[in-house]
Amino acid sequence: MELIRNVAALRVLCALGGAESFSAAAARLGISQSAVSQHVAALERQVGLQLVQRDTRPVDLTPAGVVLAGHGAAVLARLEAASAQLDEIAGQRSRRLRVGGFPTSLATFVPTALRLLRQRMPDVSLVVVDDHVQGLVPRLMRHELDVALVFDDTHKPTLTEHREIELTRLTVDRYRLLLPRSHPLARSTRELELADLAQEPWVGGAASSTWFQIVRRACRSAGFDPKVVLASDDHVAVQAFVAAGLGIAVVPGLVTARRVPGVQVRELHGGCPTREILAARPAGPFAPEPATTIIALLQQVTAPMS
Repeated sequence: MELIRNVAALRVLCALGGAESFSAAAARLGISQSAVSQHVAALERQVGLQLVQRDTRPVDLTPAGVVLAGHGAAVLARLEAASAQLDEIAGQRSRRLRVGGFPTSLATFVPTALRLLRQRMPDVSLVVVDDHVQGLVPRLMRHELDVALVFDDTHKPTLTEHREIELTRLTVDRYRLLLPRSHPLARSTRELELADLAQEPWVGGAASSTWFQIVRRACRSAGFDPKVVLASDDHVAVQAFVAAGLGIAVVPGLVTARRVPGVQVRELHGGCPTREILAARPAGPFAPEPATTIIALLQQVTAPMS
């Protein structure tokens, strides 16, 4: 099938997905309703498939329309990124920086780096996106972000497999053990290892939690599967569950920067899970100045953590 060359028509199809009507999509795009209809009809003739269900409100895309709109959104994002980079090279646009980060990075070291960026580059238009790693990496590869703070299992890295992104190592985050203050191990003076927790009830993360997958792999290397009795991806909730005596938890060290009363934090020895924190940007020969600057500042603020 011939490749789609009509970028304007792709933009119309993407706008129609979830729109209340053709007229609503037209208003969003600043064109006439008849122009929307013409663009859709031209696309359908080119691909030889129906792309839009015209008798539904809100507008529904057909399976073929969903596929084409998904690829179209990626194409439009790449074109927008290319336009922004060309405009920056030409000095025609106020500089923009879109930074994504996982929750504990945004709650700890990222604000300091952004403050330093504001001082150094006050004209930068800044957008911050809060998401989990499994959402940040696809956004980065779709060029929806300029820089993303991500992490990877130190002992079993996977992000290096993505050739579409360039990684800068920032620091290593050691996981720590959270115990209820009344727990016998909280009063123990000996060094604690993961194997000491094999029979404990655990507060863990959801099945898709990247941070807890690192814990689970470390536990399996220590010869057991953690017995998860409660699960949450909200680290404040995890600490609250531990404080209530509902279980123990092993969490990233950054989590313990803000502690919940009633929780004892202990270091782990022998097989302690760790994650490497990285700054990622789309791979390519040109890196916008705001992106390279924030990465350098992130290296600066995380250096004392290493």
